[in-house]
Amino acid sequence: MFDLKPIGKVASPLASLADAPRQADEGAPAAWLVFEPDMLEGLRDLKVGDEVVVVTWLDRARRDVLSVRPRGDASRPPEGVFSTRAPHRPNPIGLHHTTVLAIDGVRVQVTSLEALDGTPVIDLKPALAADVAQR
Repeated sequence: MFDLKPIGKVASPLASLADAPRQADEGAPAAWLVFEPDMLEGLRDLKVGDEVVVVTWLDRARRDVLSVRPRGDASRPPEGVFSTRAPHRPNPIGLHHTTVLAIDGVRVQVTSLEALDGTPVIDLKPALAADVAQR
């Protein structure tokens, strides 16, 4: 077994699942990533304009779901959860491609984040050139 240690939390105007868009490109607001103070050294080379992937733990997601109707569309046939980006899944890890808007100490503001307020942040990684090209 292994342990995941949250390194911060999302500060967002999205307070409930009903408020959140299904994907970032469906009107997700900018949000702040508020890192633990001991993470400051890890943020030192981050710059405004950097494209990053925020890795979150979708703590309010169900973990017993193995099939879904994509985008909640009842007219579509069910698909296995691993061929979708559904938040409800055995290990509810969220991947969010964003751009850094501002940096204020341990607070980093990013674009279009569909994660709810208080969602644990478990990692932050630079986006690869292939990720940027797909955007």
